[in-house]
Amino acid sequence: MPRIVAISDTHGLHKKLKLPDGDILVHSGDISMRGDIDEVQRFVDWVDTLLNKGKYKDVVWICGNHDFLFEENPTLARDMVKVAGHYLQDSSVTVQGLKFYGSPWQPEFYDWAFNLPRGNALKIMWDKIPTDTDVLITHGPPYLIQDDIFRKTRTKYDPVGLVPGHVGCWDLAKAVERIKPKAHIFGHIHEAYGEVKVGDTLYVNASTCTYSYDPENEPIVFDL
Repeated sequence: MPRIVAISDTHGLHKKLKLPDGDILVHSGDISMRGDIDEVQRFVDWVDTLLNKGKYKDVVWICGNHDFLFEENPTLARDMVKVAGHYLQDSSVTVQGLKFYGSPWQPEFYDWAFNLPRGNALKIMWDKIPTDTDVLITHGPPYLIQDDIFRKTRTKYDPVGLVPGHVGCWDLAKAVERIKPKAHIFGHIHEAYGEVKVGDTLYVNASTCTYSYDPENEPIVFDL
């Protein structure tokens, strides 16, 4: 029964974390502030150190909307992260008996990376998720689960017809309901940090940084 340690939205502050023991470290995106080469290299070196020291047997991670290098120069980015555990981008890996699937996309949010319009464009991405996925990793949350923001007034970026304050993806929520993974790990909405079990799925918003970008939220640990 592997012990998973979940983090997200570290924004280059990963070295400030006090990581608990576990078998698999999962990072659900926003490894950086702007995703430049130096930031990515520092993250790669950190992951490599964790693995070489035996802190974790495996590290599985994805990108988020701050990690521009992976969208703007994916060839360079993928070459840089070959030694940094298991990087997933609309892909799967099986480690320690669990199948992980990771995807960085989220509903349009200003002009950040890995944005897609709500509706069919995102649904196409979520339809790629294998039905035998044990642990789903996305950057953004599903609709109405750990996706509540402080701002309650609408802007042009808020989805029309959805509950004010909730910015998760409806099509992602439906995909998770269909696939029923053991766990769904995400981040993106810092102030919605926390976990909740719905049916057979544990939903984990593992955002490490708070609303003010302080790395104060503890890693979320659970066994599968």
